[in-house]
Amino acid sequence: MAGVGTAGAAHAASYGTPSISLSASYLSGAVGATGDPTVAVTVSQSGADASALTVAASKSSKTSVANTTDVAVTGSAGSRTVAVTAHAQGYTDLTLKVTGLGGKTATKTLHYAASPAVQLSADARYLTGASDASAAVDVGGGYVVVANDEDNTLRLYNGAASGAPVKTWDLDSALDADKEVDIEAGTRVGSTIYWTGSLGNNKDGEYKADRNTVFTTTVSGSGASTSLTFGKAYHKLRDDLLAWDKANGNHYGFAAGTKDGEIPKEIDGFNVEGLEFAPGSTTTAYVGFRAPLAPAVPGGKALIVPVTNMDKVVTGTKAAFGTPIELDLGGLSIRDIRKNAADQYLIIAGSWAADDNSDPYALYQWDGVAGHAPVKKLDLPTADAGGWESVVSVPDLTQPGARVQLITDDGDADLYGDGTQAKDLDHPEWQKSRTTWFTLN
Repeated sequence: MAGVGTAGAAHAASYGTPSISLSASYLSGAVGATGDPTVAVTVSQSGADASALTVAASKSSKTSVANTTDVAVTGSAGSRTVAVTAHAQGYTDLTLKVTGLGGKTATKTLHYAASPAVQLSADARYLTGASDASAAVDVGGGYVVVANDEDNTLRLYNGAASGAPVKTWDLDSALDADKEVDIEAGTRVGSTIYWTGSLGNNKDGEYKADRNTVFTTTVSGSGASTSLTFGKAYHKLRDDLLAWDKANGNHYGFAAGTKDGEIPKEIDGFNVEGLEFAPGSTTTAYVGFRAPLAPAVPGGKALIVPVTNMDKVVTGTKAAFGTPIELDLGGLSIRDIRKNAADQYLIIAGSWAADDNSDPYALYQWDGVAGHAPVKKLDLPTADAGGWESVVSVPDLTQPGARVQLITDDGDADLYGDGTQAKDLDHPEWQKSRTTWFTLN
């Protein structure tokens, strides 16, 4: 018997301590979500076939958020995938343990954060890595390039799946920017995407030159193979708008709205959040304003100023302007505007104010023609965190059951119930914006 025991011990000793590594140590989910992000797990053990190893959650620091039984492990051999089902808002540390041959084990900690359930959760996905999604452009195959107004990085996402960006492009150097451009809108013509900063003061009422930027990127490829290269930038569109308004009797109060100390998100402020081209045009761009309203009183109309030579503006030519357009959006202003190839427009209408989580939002249809009234398609839900900021693309609005994908800016949201705004979270895996599909007809 002693001989057998000795041989068994020697055999067990021939196995090394297993190893376990995670593709990310931080993971975000949402209560009631469909298709939450996952983490890839790699395991191995010297002297053993990886297929003989088991992986499971062995401990949760806060079981009310997610217990060990809420952790699902799939895959085989050395590659496994971990998914977590959230039950409550908050944080928990999940211990993932690999058990190898000879009874040897190793562990890693997955730091998990769960945001609360949202309306239309079955049609919602979460774009992680940043939380202040502010503009989005469709690049085909369900993929979308998303701008974030807290940095100068463009991110490519699979718009149909929750998770991290597929690619990123940091444009700080190309833009020669010290601070964020505060990208708030973008639109595509052919292989060129036009992007604009807010052009307004910062939240403290200070002028920041980097925000006075319009620039382009050139697209090659599509879908997951999309590539972007920086084009050109113009840094005087705000100046041109102020001079134009002054020449027209300061009708819209642009000079007053941009004075030192003036907050951009006021009814008489100055803040751009929409950019799209006029019907049938590749040169005239509609610049849509979050502020001011026209006139700058409750119930005022939303303002669009056409830039008739936008293709030349980005090469350094002074902007020329067409007749302004004022739209009745029920006292709301423009948060995004997007059209399709048939010149059917959708407008996200929201408040000029900064309190995104309490003011109404609506989606309007328009034909892009001055003097023609937009028509409300639906009221957007506001009970959940985040402000509706972006239309990915416009479907054929004549088709029954047409669906549109919208994205929220969740930067100011307390996603996990600890009083921390999403934009201030330490880990980008916990930062996220939400994208949701809505049926229009």
